[in-house]
Amino acid sequence: MATFKYRLATFLRIRESARDERRVRLAQAYRAEEMLRSRQQRVAEELAVLAARIRAAAAPGAVDVDTLLDAQRFELVLKAERQQLAAQEEQVRAEIRRRHEALVEANREVQVLQKLRERQFQRWRGEEDRREVKRLDEVAQRLSVKEEP
Repeated sequence: MATFKYRLATFLRIRESARDERRVRLAQAYRAEEMLRSRQQRVAEELAVLAARIRAAAAPGAVDVDTLLDAQRFELVLKAERQQLAAQEEQVRAEIRRRHEALVEANREVQVLQKLRERQFQRWRGEEDRREVKRLDEVAQRLSVKEEP
């Protein structure tokens, strides 16, 4: 009995490889987004600590103007970084959407080829079954011819 050979097997493997590569790229984008969120969280925490230090330095009594100025400059730096991180996060989100759409398309292409393979296999299986029935019919016919006196 012959074995089934899918003529587009190489093409299917190439499509599966492309799909897997797109999965990896999407995972990388998700990791980048997580790193940005983590950095945003750290900046927010630093801003909260800095605000407490500014309030403590501005408390009634002796005021260290240099410390207040340094803290306010650092606060401006942190706020600028927070804005930059927000802009980067938006870019990463757009990239995630783009990579997700590419993955969906690659997956669709693989599924089309898999369905085609399944249809071809079913057709091949039917042809093999018909050939087997034909061979058995021929054997049975030969046996019946031999048995007739």
